[in-house]
Amino acid sequence: MNMPVKKSPVINTLGVIAPSYYEKLSRLNLQNLQKKRSDKSKPPFSVTEEFILRFNETKNIEEKRVLLDLARKTILKCKRKLGLRTLGTGNHVQLPAAWAEIVYLAQCEGEIQDECLNMLFASMDHASFDYDHLPALFFLAESLLYRLCCDAFLKTYLYSVEIKLAKIINLVFLRIFIYFLHGHLQNFEQHLLRLQPYLYALSLCDESYYKYPNIFSNVQFILKTMEIICKKELLSGSIFSPVESKKQHKDVDSDMKYLQFNQERYEVNKLLWHCVAAWTCVQKKSPQLNKVLEHVIFHKTQLQQKCWMNSALALLVLGEAAKLNVTCLKTLMDLMRDFILSIMSVQNQKENCMVDDFSWAWNVVYMYITILAEICLYAVTSNLRKTVFVGFCDCKNSQKDISLMDKSEQPELKETSILGLLNYFSSKMSANCDDMIWIGYYGLVYNLVKMSWELQGDEEQDGLRNLIWQALQTTKDHEKDQRIHNAINIAQAELNDPMDPYTSYKTKVFSNTGDKFFSKYIGWRIARALSKLFFPFTDVSNLLLKEPLIKRDQIKHLYKKQDCMKKRVLHFTLREHSSMSELPMIPYPDYFTKRDEELARIIDHYWQHELKIRQKEDAICEAKEREDEEVKEKNHFREIMKRREKELHKLTKPYELPPRTSNSIRKEHDLPKLRSTYQIHIA
Repeated sequence: MNMPVKKSPVINTLGVIAPSYYEKLSRLNLQNLQKKRSDKSKPPFSVTEEFILRFNETKNIEEKRVLLDLARKTILKCKRKLGLRTLGTGNHVQLPAAWAEIVYLAQCEGEIQDECLNMLFASMDHASFDYDHLPALFFLAESLLYRLCCDAFLKTYLYSVEIKLAKIINLVFLRIFIYFLHGHLQNFEQHLLRLQPYLYALSLCDESYYKYPNIFSNVQFILKTMEIICKKELLSGSIFSPVESKKQHKDVDSDMKYLQFNQERYEVNKLLWHCVAAWTCVQKKSPQLNKVLEHVIFHKTQLQQKCWMNSALALLVLGEAAKLNVTCLKTLMDLMRDFILSIMSVQNQKENCMVDDFSWAWNVVYMYITILAEICLYAVTSNLRKTVFVGFCDCKNSQKDISLMDKSEQPELKETSILGLLNYFSSKMSANCDDMIWIGYYGLVYNLVKMSWELQGDEEQDGLRNLIWQALQTTKDHEKDQRIHNAINIAQAELNDPMDPYTSYKTKVFSNTGDKFFSKYIGWRIARALSKLFFPFTDVSNLLLKEPLIKRDQIKHLYKKQDCMKKRVLHFTLREHSSMSELPMIPYPDYFTKRDEELARIIDHYWQHELKIRQKEDAICEAKEREDEEVKEKNHFREIMKRREKELHKLTKPYELPPRTSNSIRKEHDLPKLRSTYQIHIA
């Protein structure tokens, strides 16, 4: 009996397959390959408009949990791309892409939005300057301005999101202004034009944000920055609409007369230049620091110019130097003391005569107070931190009694430390006081609340935190002005301590969430960028490059080329020299010595130029004084002659004989002539 033979399929383990299954297996392999390629082409998850709508509108608890988990995973990836732990450096850092993704994800409401804004603020604070970042910065500016103008303005009350958005936008425009100083905005006219509608809307929020100087100062900084940039980069030179520009034209022209532009870039004043030179001297430990600070004090009147952007940058850079050097701190406090006293003297003269308008001065004072708070938190030594808080006069006292001055005492402004300003502003506080007084007082109390929160848990700073707590308690007990109490309430609401009334979820957020309320690194980044702009010889590498950076693979290839070139270098020995006297007996100066010598030479050159200017000014003043003295003497002599003629009826000058007349001459001839004794004796 013949049994039927069944052929079993051959498994493709040795590369052999039955012909009937070849076509089926090929089709299956093609499908698997196409599936793998499609999986690789699409990322596992990306933030889309559909995801944001589902996240904000879903009410299903399970779906909400899944979406929240996806958002948190995206946040972890963005943290790595932002380089939050490495200050924005490393091969894994992709700042423009991460900024765009985090802005999209920040549209998700709740804790995801808060965490995204905190990450963006931290990245704007510590990221380095790179020319490739400019398109992303303009994208951030447009997106965040849209959120602030179109979403936040529609709210009836102040929200903590508005405070965070204002701080981030402020840092974005500060970075754009530094690129503007380097002359890198020539090809971004369209980006600037797209920002103008939002800036016009922002300029209409004065009344709504005037009661909150912590936001209003950021808004004024943004508008002033774009006003300067548009004046240079755009022919229109205005951020306002045609209707509004007619009203603002007079103020803009009067403000712009203080600006100086050349054909290529915006020219800074001498105060900012010398502040950057002081920071450079501190970084390089140059012995020229004291001379530079003398010139900073000499140009202190430039702090009173109406275009206060230069003043704000000068204080920011000098504040960074003050974190490292006590002499720079003393110069910074002296600068602001003279500024406040001069502004107050002008304000006192307003009732009697017409004087210059210094309504912008509160912007400089508020920026200075913020800088003081950052120095008090991040200075390198405890002595600097204590001096910033209590001042140079009281820093030797271990125990400082915190008490506000009575408003009837009117104390003098001896020092512009935190306690000195607190006593001075509190004594002059009234319902109709100047904006600089109550806004400065507001800024002090607002920053003291945040400083106290920032220092919690740091055992080494318990003494400083106790002083801050005493100052806050004294202010709460003695101050009756509601504006100052609003500063405390808003700062506590921003810190979510104990609960944030501006968010939908009422849970306390502790300090381990990673929130940042002070800018720790942006001042150093800006000082370094300006130092490389003003003193490019101090470092071989340029901070802002229009060429793309060299990648690591290219660097390796470059090193290989350098190694090949090293083999071709000819080495000379002492035998090839005719005598030992030809060899230099003094070692060649190293790179840092050459850099310090070049810096000293540049500074000496500018000092000699300024010395000549001073000598010319002194000569003109002396000539004018001599001319005034001569005029004064002539006037005095005329007064004497008038009085002499009136009282004595004489027209002759004092000690002057009257003129000889014909009658007097005839009488002299009629008199007998007497002979001398010698003639009589001869006779």
